[in-house]
Amino acid sequence: MPFGIDNTDFTVLAGLVLAVLLYVKRNSIKELLMSDDGDITAVSSGNRDIAQVVTENNKNYLVLYASQTGTAEDYAKKFSKELVAKFNLNVMCADVENYDFESLNDVPVIVSIFISTYGEGDFPDGAVNFEDFICNAEAGALSNLRYNMFGLGNSTYEFFNGAAKKAEKNLSAAGATRLGKLGEADDGAGTTDEDYMAWKDSILEVLKDELHLDEQEAKFTSQFQYSVLETITDSVSLGEPSVHYLPSHELNRNADGIQLGPFDLSQPFIAPIVKSRELFSSNDRNCIHSEFDLSGSNIKYSTGDHLAVWPSNPLEKVEQFLSIFNLDPETIFDLKPLDPTVKVPFPTPTTIGAAIKHYLEITGPVSRQLFSSLIQFAPNADVKDKLTLLSKDKDQFAVEITSKYFNIADALHYLSDGVKWDTVPVQFLVESVPQMTPRYYSISSSSLTEKQTVHVTSIVENFPNPELPDAPPVVGVTTNLLRNIQLAQNNVNIAETNLPVHYDLNGPRNLLANYKLPVHVRRSNFRLPSNPSTPVIMIGPGTGVAPFRGFIRERVAFLESQKKGGNNVSLGKHLLFYGSRNTDDFLYQDEWPEYAKKLDGSFEMVVAHSRLPNTKKVYVQDKLKDCEDQVFEMINDGAFIYVCGDAKGMAKGVSTALVGILSRGKSISTDDATELIKMLKTSGRYQEDVW
Repeated sequence: MPFGIDNTDFTVLAGLVLAVLLYVKRNSIKELLMSDDGDITAVSSGNRDIAQVVTENNKNYLVLYASQTGTAEDYAKKFSKELVAKFNLNVMCADVENYDFESLNDVPVIVSIFISTYGEGDFPDGAVNFEDFICNAEAGALSNLRYNMFGLGNSTYEFFNGAAKKAEKNLSAAGATRLGKLGEADDGAGTTDEDYMAWKDSILEVLKDELHLDEQEAKFTSQFQYSVLETITDSVSLGEPSVHYLPSHELNRNADGIQLGPFDLSQPFIAPIVKSRELFSSNDRNCIHSEFDLSGSNIKYSTGDHLAVWPSNPLEKVEQFLSIFNLDPETIFDLKPLDPTVKVPFPTPTTIGAAIKHYLEITGPVSRQLFSSLIQFAPNADVKDKLTLLSKDKDQFAVEITSKYFNIADALHYLSDGVKWDTVPVQFLVESVPQMTPRYYSISSSSLTEKQTVHVTSIVENFPNPELPDAPPVVGVTTNLLRNIQLAQNNVNIAETNLPVHYDLNGPRNLLANYKLPVHVRRSNFRLPSNPSTPVIMIGPGTGVAPFRGFIRERVAFLESQKKGGNNVSLGKHLLFYGSRNTDDFLYQDEWPEYAKKLDGSFEMVVAHSRLPNTKKVYVQDKLKDCEDQVFEMINDGAFIYVCGDAKGMAKGVSTALVGILSRGKSISTDDATELIKMLKTSGRYQEDVW
């Protein structure tokens, strides 16, 4: 051995040298370990004990969220950032799905809970364990817990903010102490953001007193280490929906090269659109029928489920965003969490252009909360004053920003007269602009007739800005993408059309070439009764008819299979109330008579047109009243009622009409009839899929 030392001494010395090297290089090694492309989560022990994680990470405030579509998550993160910026708190913001709560009573800090209501007063899918724990907690089991809560719901549903109210009731029964009022956001009234702002302001005052906080001028502090890279490699995302689709990641495939799941919100399936067509014959409106092929994916759906479609932003909106912030789309950057409880919001490293095109919700409405956060980056004193005023005055904000349908780039361009906001850090945009989320569509096909194909029916959002006639039209992100695909797929030269926005249809690294989009299926409780002889009343104007097309196709397939088997099955009455403006936008007009023939008279369709020339406007609720005797008889015979479509006007009008029908038919008061409708909803005989 060298230097005259024996094997044992050499082993000990080598171990010491290795230990010193590991210590000196600990940060590099930690960074290497943190760069796992699985879920891009910072170093974590995988510990699900909520109290232990809070304590181990020295957190002095906890924010929990239970989110179905990402809205509750978005507001929870906004609230967390404000606590950090204004009070320098060390906040942990966490999804309830990722933790166990047996130790919740031992959490040594105040907890804010953001919870959305899904369906008929239900908790979000990912909150099953959280719901089970709080609903079964014994009296006094949470006597140490101090919390506040913000619920997100829709007042057009019977059980408005039902999940938050249920959580609050059970936490209180277990001895927890609520600080401040229960916040209730109302998406049905379109006031979610203002509801949040009002609740947040009141809660911050409570927290100041409880925690003896001194408010400081809000200053952005990033949760990530931001670094710029030089070259694009196979591990750099160019907008792929998940890391599974990066060239550096070996995606599981079957023998035919088809992607293998499971496919969900964290990893969608790249589905070919095998067919698409225009459904309207109108000159100024469009509705696209799209058929997604799920062959080989093992994705199963049930009639009545939803298809989540993952969009990208229009090229025009991307360029507008890049311009106002003076950003270079080619810049390659990486993000590393500075806190082990924080997760990078999308695949990194990536480029600025890819992040804006695929990962950030840049076309949505602007919140006053974002305005207040942007004050520190105002390009000059005049703009700073404008921002400050608008962030504090909700009425003026509504007039100058919301009513004009401004997105963030529109608003900032308007306020600064085109002066660039080039001092806004990329980290701020990543952490403050909401993440792009999939859009959910009621499936209009039947899993019995289209086992491997999912049909989606979408009206294209494209209308003139009512406050700014000379401005570009107001457009929906996903519906215009589907229209771009429909035109290209049917050999229409897009360059020769008058489309308001255009898209990169090939996607990152040509992942979406040949008309593909990322999708996954979301389960729904919107189901036909299991007994085919049960009568069914369906009410769905516009694209609200989509799931009912699936329902009727389901019954056609069922009846045909029974006849082939020699079974004589009698279907219950299936009565569909459908509404459209006129015959130009009568969806699937040619199909309904064929279904009626195949269903041997058990299917009837009642149509209401609201904009026929020289004719009184007629809506589905009017037709319900016209068919009052038949509707009442069907309800008495145990009919299931399904309502799909607009929440604000139609769903309320339908409910009012049905209350009147029951009141008159049973000779009872309106209040008693209203209670009957509530009972039908509770029992599942009255189901709504409204937005």
